[in-house]
Amino acid sequence: MSLISEIFGIVLRSLMISGVATLLATLWSTPISLALLISESRISKVIQDIFNSLVSIPTVLLGLFLYMILSRSGPLGFTGILYTPLAISIGEAILVTPLMVSVTTTSLKKIKDRVWETAIALGATKLQASQVLLREGVSQVVRSILIGFNRAIGELGIALMIGGNIRGYTRVMTTAIALEVIKGNFELAMSLGVVFLLITASLTILVGILGVRE
Repeated sequence: MSLISEIFGIVLRSLMISGVATLLATLWSTPISLALLISESRISKVIQDIFNSLVSIPTVLLGLFLYMILSRSGPLGFTGILYTPLAISIGEAILVTPLMVSVTTTSLKKIKDRVWETAIALGATKLQASQVLLREGVSQVVRSILIGFNRAIGELGIALMIGGNIRGYTRVMTTAIALEVIKGNFELAMSLGVVFLLITASLTILVGILGVRE
């Protein structure tokens, strides 16, 4: 396998795995964020604080927890998804969920008072007002998705512990860079590092642009 084809395969696999992870996280992070914003009870505030605190959870700890669950002796061992791309996607989705919820709630809270009160005053139901809030804050939601993807694609601990770094199957950019450095193959490690930096830098710029628009 040539160097270029191997780099292309690793990069494409990384994008697909992190893309699936971000999609999964978006499917439940956005409704959770809206529910926390709509509810002004103490419980919702406590839940939001919990999500904020989980943003900094050690990835190796989460990886160990998922490994124990997905291993043969674990409660979900029967699924057989350990050391598969799906396992990495699920792990990364769980990892970025607190971050996406925190960013989304913080961003939408800035426009909630204006949009929400106006919609309710015009006779909208809570569901309709939530839809209006989501439409008005679409750029903030997209920003949250980009931040989540950027976090997912840079993940190493979970990808290594429940992915196994299997060549041609679960090896992604972060695990490949770590392995090639250990092997002394700096050419491949540097090539992947440059691609990785280009991707993350581009996403960071997009997040910054959306932040300025916000």
